[in-house]
Amino acid sequence: YAIDKYDSENALKEKLKRTLSQKEIERTIDTLIGMQKVRRIGMDVLQNNVSHSGELPELPGHLKSILESL
Repeated sequence: YAIDKYDSENALKEKLKRTLSQKEIERTIDTLIGMQKVRRIGMDVLQNNVSHSGELPELPGHLKSILESL
């Protein structure tokens, strides 16, 4: 959901720095790319790989507020 909200990888990393360490952010993005859940397009663009993993399910209300705070 955060990748949908921030298509710039640098912007996403900047927002996640408040919650996760730089190492955790890098590892998580690399894992999502390795699992083909996310793909990197160009130098600074991440995109959910809906052709491989399908559409994102509806986000529960209590998680929407967390995403909005990023």
